[in-house]
Amino acid sequence: MNILVIEDELKTGRALIRLIAGIRPGSQIEGPLQRVSSAVEYLAANPTPNLIFMDIQLADGLSFEIFEKAKVESPVIFCTAFDEYALEAFKANGVDYILKPFSEETVKAAFAKLDKIGSALGNNMVPAALIAQLLQANQPKAEKQSFLVFKNGKYITVPVLSIAYAFVRNEQTTLVTFDGEILGINQSLDETANQLNHKSFFKVNRQYLIAFKAIKEVEHYFARKLLVKLTVQTEEKLLVGKDKSTAFLQWLEER
Repeated sequence: MNILVIEDELKTGRALIRLIAGIRPGSQIEGPLQRVSSAVEYLAANPTPNLIFMDIQLADGLSFEIFEKAKVESPVIFCTAFDEYALEAFKANGVDYILKPFSEETVKAAFAKLDKIGSALGNNMVPAALIAQLLQANQPKAEKQSFLVFKNGKYITVPVLSIAYAFVRNEQTTLVTFDGEILGINQSLDETANQLNHKSFFKVNRQYLIAFKAIKEVEHYFARKLLVKLTVQTEEKLLVGKDKSTAFLQWLEER
């Protein structure tokens, strides 16, 4: 099987190649290509890959631009940090995706889906009309720089860089700064996570979203879990379940 990996982050791309090689031994894997221009040149000069793993945001633009500049006849698995709702169209069209940070389980699941589809994966898997819609829907969003918080009868802004972690309890989301300030906000933890840079923040479990800068150390815990200690004290132990531990360690390694 000839597989092409298009991913602008070298560490992420190489980690994905290692996962693919373990899941599909004997495959010829090319890449990672980091730019739209490089992918266009490769597709023009080489035989059509059997499968492409493709990041959405590349070093020189969105990967959807590749479909405008080159003939892509391979099934594509998108590797993305974008929200699932924006990619529902891929499911209907037989093209899968994996959310970053990915794990061996998510990559295996993507291959399993392709195996089931089998011969149904024909040419032109991603029609031009669908690409046009996705180009419109998935324009990179400006990263949030601060949160507006109401405290002591006044509205104040809390810079994202000052946030050590956020947690939710009784449906109330709370920000905790590096100075130990505790501030409630009127949105869910998932909404908060979606507004922040995925390289800087990680949702370790359903209750906690933590900043990379706040991490002091990480230890192995019982039942293949990880115990995360922050520079700012938390009310309870921060545990990463075994289902997320691989993705969390990969996220740490990408820094």
